Amino acid sequence: MRAEHGELALVRESFPDRPAYGAAVARAILLRVAGGELPPTMRLHRPGRILAFGRQDAASDRFGDAVRAARGAGFEPIVRLTGGRAAVYHTGTIALSQALHDRRPAARTHARFERLAETCAAALRRLGVDARVGEVPGEYCPGAWSVNARGRSKLVGIGQRIISGGAHLGVVIVVRDSAAVREALIPVYEALGLEWDPATAGSVEDELGTGDLAAVEESILSELSEAGHELVDATLDAETLALAARHESEHRPPG
Repeated sequence: MRAEHGELALVRESFPDRPAYGAAVARAILLRVAGGELPPTMRLHRPGRILAFGRQDAASDRFGDAVRAARGAGFEPIVRLTGGRAAVYHTGTIALSQALHDRRPAARTHARFERLAETCAAALRRLGVDARVGEVPGEYCPGAWSVNARGRSKLVGIGQRIISGGAHLGVVIVVRDSAAVREALIPVYEALGLEWDPATAGSVEDELGTGDLAAVEESILSELSEAGHELVDATLDAETLALAARHESEHRPPG
């Protein structure tokens, strides 16, 4: 296994107007990192208005209704790389992902979740948020490695995908406009037949009275640096972009 601390390529490119392609870029990076063609890579970027469905959602016989509900709320539906249930990205959120090489990725699933969840929580604590790792009862896209505020509202969701040779972790951090999360998810979860408590959808802005995207990004990068990562600015190469284009259709919902 390559060290999960050490050099980490940092990619900032985003594709807010082409969300399915953005998800395919994550897939392409994972495939190439797992194959030893790219170094461990992190993307930190700002997405557009996306309703990201998990594979379990896509397998539901209610998926078509949920896709229509997402579009009706003004969000573009995609099928994301990681598991979990429907989650929201918008211009007040930050998307973070890591692709890591590992010959035995299933053996370290828990450790990767724990490490990245604590990094996100510590970054928010730096800014003054009472951030904790753990699921809030009634939260959307529930998971043990969510990051919450005061044990009451979800601020960060984390998912993971493992393949032969590597692992991908995907994160959404809600910095501001938690109302947009609720407005999108209420009709979508109703369409999917899922219960949740909209009051659990929070944001950094709700906690601090301000939601500064750049400040959250810098806090995350500081935590990673202090944890021993050497962040090296990188851009997506032509081979990765071409591979993403070949997988783009896999991240579009039917129809």
